[in-house]
Amino acid sequence: MESSLTSRQPPRRRARSTCCWKASVVLSTAGTTRRGSPSSVPAETVVIDTSNYYPGRDGAIEAIDAGQAESEWVVDQLGRPVVKAWNAVLSDVFATGDRPAGHPERIGIPIAGDDAHAKEVAAGLMNDSGFDAVDAGSIAESWRQQPASPVYCTALRAEQIPPALEAAKRDRLPALRDLAGDVIMERAQHASIDVDFLLRLNRLLYM
Repeated sequence: MESSLTSRQPPRRRARSTCCWKASVVLSTAGTTRRGSPSSVPAETVVIDTSNYYPGRDGAIEAIDAGQAESEWVVDQLGRPVVKAWNAVLSDVFATGDRPAGHPERIGIPIAGDDAHAKEVAAGLMNDSGFDAVDAGSIAESWRQQPASPVYCTALRAEQIPPALEAAKRDRLPALRDLAGDVIMERAQHASIDVDFLLRLNRLLYM
């Protein structure tokens, strides 16, 4: 589990957006909001929520289990707005999948939020980190990029993301998330798990 609040840049991409990264803070896991919040962070700082809720890791969160969008719950805990970004990309894809703007294989990543300026900051950072930012709507709609949704860790191109967001079925997400976890745990007992396996599994189950 990652540390709760980190003011950090993605690996290998540090030169172009230093000022923007200093003006943002990244929240890494949903469970960490129980242990602290960015209360000392200036109000103008953009808080980027990259977290994903996994009950086995984070413990059960009743409101999310009842249907509240994960990032809406995070907003309630922090008492301040967030932008949902970078949650829907595998770590290995993030580390090695960056491509220059206009590249035919450049991957898109959805971002959601209620503040236009905050989304603009997050989108700029995402574009600088080698991925296309795709507007996924409001925080209330951010469930469409939660675990087991069609855009979640399936490495889609930007033009593929809007229809995938639209295709998401909210009531199916928890069961598919848990099914994927069971498959991964079973596989790990007798074979290695690499990014190709995870992408194939995610595309099979989520899309």
